[in-house]
Amino acid sequence: MSGRPQVKTFFDHGTFTASYVVHDPVTLAAAIIDPVLDFTPRNGRTSTGSADAILDYVRENGLKLHWLLETHAHADHLSASHYLREATGAPIVIGEHIVAVQRAFTPLFEADDVVADGSQFDRLVSDGDELQLGELAIRVLHTPGHTPACVTYLIGDAAFVGDTLFMPDYGTARSDFPGGSATDLYRSIRKILNLPAQTRMFVGHDYLPAGRSEFTWETSVAEQRQANVHIHDGVTEADFVALRKARDAALDAPLLILPSLQVNIRAGAMPPPSAGGHVYLRIPVNAL
Repeated sequence: MSGRPQVKTFFDHGTFTASYVVHDPVTLAAAIIDPVLDFTPRNGRTSTGSADAILDYVRENGLKLHWLLETHAHADHLSASHYLREATGAPIVIGEHIVAVQRAFTPLFEADDVVADGSQFDRLVSDGDELQLGELAIRVLHTPGHTPACVTYLIGDAAFVGDTLFMPDYGTARSDFPGGSATDLYRSIRKILNLPAQTRMFVGHDYLPAGRSEFTWETSVAEQRQANVHIHDGVTEADFVALRKARDAALDAPLLILPSLQVNIRAGAMPPPSAGGHVYLRIPVNAL
């Protein structure tokens, strides 16, 4: 693990999502991780204010955008990757197991336009793959459990873990989505926590647990191993799986799960318009 990228966080309070711009300070090569497309469920309107703020930062700092990185197909916000690809030409990257997520959800939405082969994305990556970011490398760790397609991006001394881990005082991701697994999640987290202790860790969400007054999204491997309320050192696989399954059984579905997934399996693109020219997001009734 070499190099220290610069990291800028953009926090979306509507979905509690942390998006990141990561760049090599030597060459100014940059990547955007998990960008948000603004969506108002009350009236079905989208907007690009969050994504445009990221683009403004990239342009104002003279950064050269090389990659749009998705940690997984999100169930709690719509991805802005398609919009950003249209605006910049940068390719969209996601883990190769996105095909399993597409296979699970295309029948639910009767998404006949979606071929479940990942071709909506520009590059599918596997565990151990590397991408270049100037003088830095982006190393891919397959970290399933929350979804089968989750990956962590290790860039220099920084790990971007998506929804696999949250801040130590909040714990870990749910594992009850199709293809999710509490056992896989435990093993993925142990893989992440075997990184060097000083590794900076950037999480995909923060939900401001009781006892804390400010949102935050950066921690470290050492802090997680010492203090994560679900999976600090000493927690066994059996204990974690029992805890995670009990917590998941009490959780409601995310507010935006239905609009999010049918957009995100399309790499952030909307479904094709109807014969009348309207774009519809389907809400299957009594299906989840």
